Amino acid sequence: MRLFFFLLIFLTLYSGLHLYGFLKARIAFSLGVPTAVPLAVFMGIMVFAPIIVHQLQRLGFESIARFFAHIGYIWMGILFLFFSASLVCDIYRLVMYFSGLILQRDLSTITLSPQQLFSISILLSLIIAVYGFFEANNIRTEYVTIRTPKIPAHLNRLKIVQVSDIHIGLIVGEGRLKRILKQVQTADPDILVSTGDLVDGEIDNLPGLALMMRQITPRFGKFAITGNHEFYAGLDRALDFTEKAGFTMLRGQGLTVSGLVNIAGIDDPAGQSQGLHKGVAEEELLSRLPGEKFTVLLKHRPQVDKNAASLFDLQLSGHVHRGQIFPFTLITKLSYPHVHGLYDLRDNAHLYVSRGSGTWGPPIRFLSPPEVTVIELVHGG
Repeated sequence: MRLFFFLLIFLTLYSGLHLYGFLKARIAFSLGVPTAVPLAVFMGIMVFAPIIVHQLQRLGFESIARFFAHIGYIWMGILFLFFSASLVCDIYRLVMYFSGLILQRDLSTITLSPQQLFSISILLSLIIAVYGFFEANNIRTEYVTIRTPKIPAHLNRLKIVQVSDIHIGLIVGEGRLKRILKQVQTADPDILVSTGDLVDGEIDNLPGLALMMRQITPRFGKFAITGNHEFYAGLDRALDFTEKAGFTMLRGQGLTVSGLVNIAGIDDPAGQSQGLHKGVAEEELLSRLPGEKFTVLLKHRPQVDKNAASLFDLQLSGHVHRGQIFPFTLITKLSYPHVHGLYDLRDNAHLYVSRGSGTWGPPIRFLSPPEVTVIELVHGG
């Protein structure tokens, strides 16, 4: 039922974006029926593109699904960018209109026509989309250092590498995964963690990609948790892929790794609607672990449980992609105050939120490059 309402809300909002774009084009260029009808049909197909892609994949037409996914999701990114740019242009026109009324002056010489504003918006959208396509492939390594007396002196430092929100599927495939894994190998982690959404909603015929990830063998192991997309993809298939990739799944579980650090992980709440969520209170889970060890909590969504904040030293999260395409960052901040980077919490605890290593939907990122995160835990005060 929750998935139904999500789809209903998504289709309503996405249809609204298309209607806005259609009306802008029609007003700007005075489109007649011969031009308006094909445009309306194209936009109607694009509204349902994500559902069409899912059905094509389910029926086994993977090549067609991949081709249609690239068209549909790139269009989604361009449309969002167009809406954002056009909204700024609309504000400009309103400012000019009310300024003319207040000043009682004719400002038509500095007021752009609807056609000019539409052209500026679409051109700006296309330029940003092209730039964003390359930015999505420019994976950066972010470094974080945390000093703590809980790391044994004989070890001196422990290196944890975090990947998050790779979204392996029709869009993020072998090429992108190779670039991500190259960054991971260069970092030479002691521990590798995946904080959810390793896979996307379409994960059939991907055994080769799991084997690629399996070749990464940190000396103290690899650990993963579910994100919301593990449940969308089909939990059994997602777990099978993750385990074949060499990860130990932590679903409401915690353990002490080689007597050095505690690592605990919880399920994403998306599984609750399907009855697949292994619900366990974070406070209860973390209280079972030895408190003298440095404790890492893997939690997909960057939300801090105030009852558990004193029981972990570092929470690693992802999910929000830092908005992925600016200005969507401003919208994500309404739901998640912590959208990227390292945050200091109470009782010397920390939260790190990854921008994500891949992309969801449009293979575009703007002002939010993908990352692989290297966290060094260093013995010290």
